[in-house]
Amino acid sequence: MSQVSTNPDIKLNDGVTIPQLGFGVFQVPPENTQEVVAEALDCGYRSIDTAAGYRNEEGVGAAIAASGLARDEVFVTTKLANPDQGYDSTLAAFDASMDKLGLDVLDLYLVHWPCPDRGEFINTWRAFQELQEAGRIRSIGVSNFLPHHFEQLFDATEVVPSVNQIELHPYLQQQELRDFHARHGIVTEAWSPIAQGDVLGDPAIVEIAERHGATPAQVILRWHLQLGNIVIPKSVTPSRMRENLGALEISLSEEDMAAFAKLDKGENGRRGFHPDRFNGYPEDFQNR
Repeated sequence: MSQVSTNPDIKLNDGVTIPQLGFGVFQVPPENTQEVVAEALDCGYRSIDTAAGYRNEEGVGAAIAASGLARDEVFVTTKLANPDQGYDSTLAAFDASMDKLGLDVLDLYLVHWPCPDRGEFINTWRAFQELQEAGRIRSIGVSNFLPHHFEQLFDATEVVPSVNQIELHPYLQQQELRDFHARHGIVTEAWSPIAQGDVLGDPAIVEIAERHGATPAQVILRWHLQLGNIVIPKSVTPSRMRENLGALEISLSEEDMAAFAKLDKGENGRRGFHPDRFNGYPEDFQNR
């Protein structure tokens, strides 16, 4: 593999920078989270993505506290749990998350889902703005928003989200939504970047990986990086954590990128909930 750069930073629309390749803890059991995140930090990850709905913020905070790393060396993202949407409830939920994380200032706070039937994401966003203005959050963004959700935000508020974290992988490439982000200065962040493993055996991806002497996961993550996405793969296995960082040492050709583009299945490729049909009730709000 040809050596490329170390983990690059992405600059957000508010001037905050975030490592492009981070580490996600979705579905990491709370009792294992501290150990898993400690291993990720030891491997070299410096961006950790959690959520109130994952119920593992305490483990993330404990691992960071025990790491010996300076606070400004680790970028921390968490997300508001869907049942807590609303102005006052958002402020209270944020305090609860910060207590669990053991932090004074959060790097990035996301509205986890638009939950359109609830009709609260604009009030929620106003609370986010207040927290940012008070210096308690460096950057504020959203997750799983579609253009019409953004248009409602734009009509009602002044601050454009810095990030939209969406399901994005070779089978669900969301080109139209990514184009919308680009027009409005919103950075795309990919969750489920390898479709929960469903794309690893795709013959086209296997062929690209073999050509580069890499694994399928590495070339998929490299595809994300070359698109300009922030990407947050998850693994509880130290060897795979290190393997994923190997994506930084690969460079895909235009031919490779064109082969990836042909894999898009549109909505048929979606593995998670559609944002217009998910309202995040308590029994399922852990879902991505």
